[in-house]
Amino acid sequence: MLISLLVAGCKVYSFTGASISPEVKSISITFFPSFAALAPANMPQIFTEELRDKFVSQTNLDLLPNSGDIRLEGFISDYRTQPVAIQSNSAAQNRLTVSVNVTFTDTKNEDNNFEKTFTRFADFDATVNLADVEQTLILEINNQLIQDIFNQAVVNW
Repeated sequence: MLISLLVAGCKVYSFTGASISPEVKSISITFFPSFAALAPANMPQIFTEELRDKFVSQTNLDLLPNSGDIRLEGFISDYRTQPVAIQSNSAAQNRLTVSVNVTFTDTKNEDNNFEKTFTRFADFDATVNLADVEQTLILEINNQLIQDIFNQAVVNW
């Protein structure tokens, strides 16, 4: 009875929180290039693959190279570090910030379409060299960005 109530609406619900219309069967996620001058060369590939993995593992959508029922495309627009906690005329903490511009197209329901910039950051101790913690910070930030994109696209918060 509980299952029939969950499926009875016009959307299909999953345990991941995704609510996707039953007529949506596929997704296309294009490569997200980087237009941020300081971003590491491998960041676009890592981000794109993790984004695709999120949608494949947490929805029942088929991943297509193009022409999916829903489509995600975009680019990494910002990658920067800046001091955030000043102590005795020097930085105690630095912040790595990453922004991603995303265009979401739902070919079955245009009301779901959006174009938005998602931004996340992670702080690190100023005595640490960014190169020593950069990959860990990128993974943390990517996870947050991808969750934000997933929520906006298919959780409908």
